[in-house]
Amino acid sequence: MKTLTLSAALALALAAAGTAPALAKGCIKGAIVGGIAGHMAHHGMLGAAGGCAVGHHLAAKHEREAAQQQQQYDQQRDAR
Repeated sequence: MKTLTLSAALALALAAAGTAPALAKGCIKGAIVGGIAGHMAHHGMLGAAGGCAVGHHLAAKHEREAAQQQQQYDQQRDAR
């Protein structure tokens, strides 16, 4: 039964990745990790939802930091 649940969650995650990749940045990886951690505590779906939220937040944070670094690089290059 656990294998069936895990397989269904993985299939759902892969299906979601194919439909909205721009909105799912970090969510799929976070959901998988959170689902496994939640499974160990008998709260797989809650762990997957939390992992998705955290993964999406971290991906957005990383994207903002990369954009800020690029902007600083561009400003330094233009100042020369």
